[in-house]
Amino acid sequence: MRPEVTIEPFRPYQVPLLLALAAKEGWKCGQWEFDFLLESFGQGCWVARHNQHVAGFVTSVKYGKSGWIGNLLVRAELRGQGLGRFLMEQAIASLDRAGTETIWLTASQAGRPLYEKLGFRAIDRITRWRGCGTVHGRDLPQESALELIEELDCLAWGDNRSPIIGKIAELGTVIGAADGFCMVQGSETALQLGPWCCRSLPAAENLLEQALTMMGRGDVFLDVPDSNGNAAFILRKRDFTPCGGTVLMYRGASPAYRSQLIYALATMGSIG
Repeated sequence: MRPEVTIEPFRPYQVPLLLALAAKEGWKCGQWEFDFLLESFGQGCWVARHNQHVAGFVTSVKYGKSGWIGNLLVRAELRGQGLGRFLMEQAIASLDRAGTETIWLTASQAGRPLYEKLGFRAIDRITRWRGCGTVHGRDLPQESALELIEELDCLAWGDNRSPIIGKIAELGTVIGAADGFCMVQGSETALQLGPWCCRSLPAAENLLEQALTMMGRGDVFLDVPDSNGNAAFILRKRDFTPCGGTVLMYRGASPAYRSQLIYALATMGSIG
């Protein structure tokens, strides 16, 4: 790496700048995600500088024996110079030092070759779906049995992700059923559905209906594993359409990944 490129810890005061960079890329992420990442695993969040100016950043988070790398972004005019690899290596090293056994990420087709060179392997494809809510109905009560939600999420992903689940439950609305749960998150521009896990198709359909009724009219987004055909089936029934996609990849120990339980990821790329 050339001497004009340096790397430093990602600091809270830099969040507005990096949110602005992300918005230019069309990313759907909010202040809370960066706050959570910096608080939970600040040692794995990095900023690169080129000639003293912010050139890019990457974030990561650890939970259980797993971790997730997200928000890798390099300014368009500086791409192709190795900055992305430099940032990725820093994030991987941070997670390795923390004892992480499996590292996850979602990759664009453009980014996939870099990740493969760093030891990541594809395990699934993730499709982003877009739809809308129905006429606004009654507010739904928040599910109180958080330990049952965490248990199902752990079964789906093969690890305990309670810090993530707890934070999203705190900020959003949780809809629960005997065989599953889903969470509704708000943002400045749209609503997101996820995490969403279910043991049965009827439970998933019921939760989707409740969520869309609660959301009211407006754009709704969610990221869904392609290998869960039931998810695509019920989304198409509600006139959702695909609007993009990524590749789900992992590095390290093979995960106990059960995509048939996963109807939507928790966030759109930054946490999993």
